[in-house]
Amino acid sequence: MHSVSVVDLFCGVGGMTHGFVQEGFRVIAGIDADPSCRYAYERNNRSARFIEAYLEQVSASDIARLYPEGDLKILVGCAPCQPFSKYALRYVKAQRQDEKWKLVGDFGKLIEEIKPEIVSMENVPELQHHRVFTEFIKTLESEGYHLWYDVVDCVDYGVPQTRHRLVLLGSRLGEIALIPKTHRKSKTVANAIGGLPALRAGEQDADNPLHRASGLSDLNLRRIRSTPEGGTWKDWPKRLILECHKKETGRSYGSIYGRMSWNKPAPTITTEFHGIGSGRFGHPDQDRAISLREGALLQTFPRNYRFVENEDFSIGTLARHIGNAVPVRLARVIAQSIAKHLDL
Repeated sequence: MHSVSVVDLFCGVGGMTHGFVQEGFRVIAGIDADPSCRYAYERNNRSARFIEAYLEQVSASDIARLYPEGDLKILVGCAPCQPFSKYALRYVKAQRQDEKWKLVGDFGKLIEEIKPEIVSMENVPELQHHRVFTEFIKTLESEGYHLWYDVVDCVDYGVPQTRHRLVLLGSRLGEIALIPKTHRKSKTVANAIGGLPALRAGEQDADNPLHRASGLSDLNLRRIRSTPEGGTWKDWPKRLILECHKKETGRSYGSIYGRMSWNKPAPTITTEFHGIGSGRFGHPDQDRAISLREGALLQTFPRNYRFVENEDFSIGTLARHIGNAVPVRLARVIAQSIAKHLDL
């Protein structure tokens, strides 16, 4: 039986890596261009090394040398997905204008040169409708990979949010597929964050610094107090409604300034979950947006996951790290699927 090693591209604060670690895989390294991810990545995944680099600064031979000689190589990655999101595409006039589009292609070129036995990619569903994904698939097929890919509802695998992601698995060793759905009943907001201490907007829990909520203006406090559990701005009295929402074009933004429901999954946790104006990110019954720790729990990071070394941190930066992460539970499912394929 060969030893197996994993390298994680675009690793961020370690969501994908941690899922593999929890399933007993040896992750050698994570590569990411953002140095502010280093502490969380290495602190929680002590066997893995954080390599700060842009993908174009790392050669295939550099990555190949990370794997111990003789090991089966697993290469995983989630190329930054902002250019493919529905919101970002409204502002992109032409696909070629955004340099980040090429990262999926760069990932494919690395696979072509390194030829790892197993590859996996997680990304936004919109990616599958673009030529870069078609070319990525052609590249892998030409290298002899057996491929499985589909849009996965993370709720079906125990993630307490309605997060749809494109998951791809590839193997040079034979047919491979994601394991069947693991949860018939959805995990809920209450399951994930129900036991945390109450907070006011702008407060931080003394015993859990990451349990920290953004402040709210007096006007937005009045707005969230007028929002019932599971409700939105459509439940407000007219005097509180934003002018843009009174127009016909604004009525399509139904979940803005909304509250979550205790007994349902959360909405997709984005990089702006710390603000009530960015989606249905209001706490179910406390007058605030969810805290950083609550966002991390909804992303299925363990309660003891350390994101920062001290209390001097930016809420916006940390929310971006958490929102961009692969949910740890989804990463575990991907790892379990590979373990089943390899008969580990």
